[in-house]
Amino acid sequence: MLGMIIIKRSEINKIMKNAVDFAKKMNFLLPPFAYWNAKDWEDKGDEYDELRDNLLGWDITDFGSGDFYKVGLLMFTIRNGNFNDPKYIKPYAEKLLIVEEGQVTPYHFHYKKMEDIINRGGGNLIVKLYNSTPDEEMDDTPVLVSKDGRNYTVPAGTEIRVCPGESISLHNGVYHTFWGEKGAGKLLVGEVSKVNDDRVDNRFYEPVGRFPAIEEDEEPLYLLSMDYPNSGCK
Repeated sequence: MLGMIIIKRSEINKIMKNAVDFAKKMNFLLPPFAYWNAKDWEDKGDEYDELRDNLLGWDITDFGSGDFYKVGLLMFTIRNGNFNDPKYIKPYAEKLLIVEEGQVTPYHFHYKKMEDIINRGGGNLIVKLYNSTPDEEMDDTPVLVSKDGRNYTVPAGTEIRVCPGESISLHNGVYHTFWGEKGAGKLLVGEVSKVNDDRVDNRFYEPVGRFPAIEEDEEPLYLLSMDYPNSGCK
């Protein structure tokens, strides 16, 4: 899973439409900027820099796999601070994730971010954990798990099932991969965390293409955060 794979804009639009429908079905309402297209963005001046600078909004990736539904993830960043700009004082972030049955997010850890992953409804989320070593390899030591107020240790590589309503806390430096359990259905996942910046804070165990190249075969339904001017994701 390496290199830049091109995703068609029509495919991104289809993924977005399905996500909006699923969020509505799950009674999760997205903020107004979720529905802004290129024309809507034309008159959005400096007062909306927080959206641009902190990459709020849509984020869709297949991690360079070429098969979004096998290895991929849809994220929508609702709120976020900023590592580098002191004018954005929020020390926290919140995301919505939609995970398909069997859809894998590859092994990675975060250098700074600690996060809670919350199953908001639908199917079951399976999370597999390893500690990292100082040289960023996977360790075979027991992993501390914090799940809905229960703190305990599990062997390296243990799979944790997170059912609807449950959550798991992931410390920085802990390798994790997750997927939707097959047969249990698509799921709506919440993420509450410290400030998030996927441009600099992710360490994937195997190289991935985090931000895809896009073939513009039709107009964007809504803009991705990487489509914003000066997003740093080009």
